[in-house]
Amino acid sequence: MAGAYDDRDGWIWLDGQMVEWRSAKVHILTHALHYASSVFEGERCYNGRIFKSQQHNERLHFSARSLDFEIPYSVDEIEAAKYAMLKANGWTEAYVRPIAWRGSGEDMGVSARRNPVHLAIAGWEWGNYYGDAKFKGAKLDIAQWRRPDPATIPHKAKAAGLYMICTMSKHAAEARGCSDAMMLDYRGYVAEATGANIFFVKDGEVHTPLPDCFLNGITRQTVLEMLKEKGITVHERHIMPEELEGFEQCWLTGTAAEVTPVGQIGDFNFEVGALAREIATDYDRRVRA
Repeated sequence: MAGAYDDRDGWIWLDGQMVEWRSAKVHILTHALHYASSVFEGERCYNGRIFKSQQHNERLHFSARSLDFEIPYSVDEIEAAKYAMLKANGWTEAYVRPIAWRGSGEDMGVSARRNPVHLAIAGWEWGNYYGDAKFKGAKLDIAQWRRPDPATIPHKAKAAGLYMICTMSKHAAEARGCSDAMMLDYRGYVAEATGANIFFVKDGEVHTPLPDCFLNGITRQTVLEMLKEKGITVHERHIMPEELEGFEQCWLTGTAAEVTPVGQIGDFNFEVGALAREIATDYDRRVRA
């Protein structure tokens, strides 16, 4: 599949119906377009099975409730809809994107309690998020924008509005010849990349930022389980940016990124070392098991 995302052959599940791809549209006065009342998930299907699918469904409901709305489909109904969409498109390997939002209705302002909530599930065939960085190591910029104080946003939700500064940071990084950007949090600690969590290695032990103001990714949690199974010591803690000089390896985790080694962040360099490669390989085996 190629071409603009609004001009493709295929099917999208929308509010209980399978809709031809080009016809899956919303009105210009959709509340989510104006006020970011939208939540979503990113998932991958491997060999016909969506990895940790139910966990993603549950988080989608949690995110919606965090934004003060309810999705009018149950976890099990979302599960069935995802697989129906995959079947309609003939895919066994795909990226899956459920999205729920407040639509257009009687309200057109900040308040939108009378507006209907919609759910759509799309998908597409997608390779490595960072291209050949999976083998050579991604190059990251250091973002100008910071992850906000959790008192200002529902940071545990996967909400569309929280990605605005991520888009801006990624654009700035790409303009500098980088694949992505590492973001600090509101206190100046290392947080994450624009759409992925981050891990570091030093003296055989792993260090990763404490997710107290950003999304604790499902892939991140999976990798933590893998490290524990291997008996590798993991430190979830606050990390200052100057500590990057002492780390030997680095990798990113996310449904899109999977496990991607990092070769450079700003002026700091890392080897694409044995542990990073091992975790990337083992993760690939796990999701395809």
